[in-house]
Amino acid sequence: MFLRAVVCVTFLAVAPAGNAATAGPALAQSNQGSRASVDQPLPTILRDESDLPEPVREKRQALIDVAKSGDIERLRVLMQAEAEPPAVSFGDPGDPIEYLKALSADADGREILAILWEVLDNGFVHVGEGTADEMYVWPYFAEYPLEALAPEQLVELFRLLTAADYEDMKSYGAYTYFRVGIAPDGRWRFFVAGD
Repeated sequence: MFLRAVVCVTFLAVAPAGNAATAGPALAQSNQGSRASVDQPLPTILRDESDLPEPVREKRQALIDVAKSGDIERLRVLMQAEAEPPAVSFGDPGDPIEYLKALSADADGREILAILWEVLDNGFVHVGEGTADEMYVWPYFAEYPLEALAPEQLVELFRLLTAADYEDMKSYGAYTYFRVGIAPDGRWRFFVAGD
């Protein structure tokens, strides 16, 4: 849980929304999700793999397989297979694997792999349907108004982060923990935290 508290505070301090443009429009769109008002229709929460196109299912499973392996360098292989590497920060992280390892409380990046697996083990949403930025985003909290979360949804959220992190996010007005975006054609768009 230590990394969770540190990451939420760190990213709030060093990754302002203005840097989102460097990570692409899809990521910028994702940043707006948890700031949605409860007055707007709530996104549909999806939980079943059958709700995913085959390329998305395959990419999600590939990411989970890498996370389960405990070898963060295997994540590099997936990144290099993309025509455009997935964003791991809102600015230039340099080497993305070294960046992720630096975020991890252990030198080998296994904590980050556990977070990736945890995130992908949650419900998800389908956003931007019919646009160039259409994608599936995990966890659904990244696109859901925090103030609209029901008690059972808060329990789900607390599997990912602490109650103190949640209070910080409510004060900030957005979910700021890690999230993953995958386009319908299986392109891995991002694995980031912050806003």
